[in-house]
Amino acid sequence: MTDPTSDQTGAGSPDQVPDDISSLDDLAPAGADAVGQDAAAVAEAEAVFEHDVETLLAERDQFKDIALRLQADFENYRKRVATQQADEIDRATGKLADSLLPVLDACEAAFAHRVEGVESIWSALIGALQKQGLQALDLAGQVFDPAVAEAVMHEPGEGGEPVVAEVLRTGYTWKGKVLRPAMVKVRG
Repeated sequence: MTDPTSDQTGAGSPDQVPDDISSLDDLAPAGADAVGQDAAAVAEAEAVFEHDVETLLAERDQFKDIALRLQADFENYRKRVATQQADEIDRATGKLADSLLPVLDACEAAFAHRVEGVESIWSALIGALQKQGLQALDLAGQVFDPAVAEAVMHEPGEGGEPVVAEVLRTGYTWKGKVLRPAMVKVRG
């Protein structure tokens, strides 16, 4: 009978060490090399990761700059289009007002000749146009300004600056711009 405590492989007791492993110290350098290689690999991975993060941050900043420029360009475009539309509307309504000036002139002439019933029509028409931006130029007695009046007659004066002696045809401005210059008689 064999002893159950004895091993048939010949390993013997746990105190015995197999012949192929001389000591645990022989295992330490191999583990240290593995740890050193792992640390180098980790350091290399961190360097690549940091480079990737820096690249991504640079790309993000670049795209953010592009987005801000596009937003500013679009805002400028929107403002420019709104201004152009407002100018176009002013021009169109100015043309309409300009086409009504002969009617105003006829009403003014009829009023000057004391024609009955024309005053209410003239006031209603001029009032409606004034609400939209039409202003009559009151130049009588003012210094002559060729930007707002055309001198069609001239009479001698006392020297000095020429002065508007008489308004022959009323001039108008539309939203601050001269729609039609006045025809005047200048003295001086």
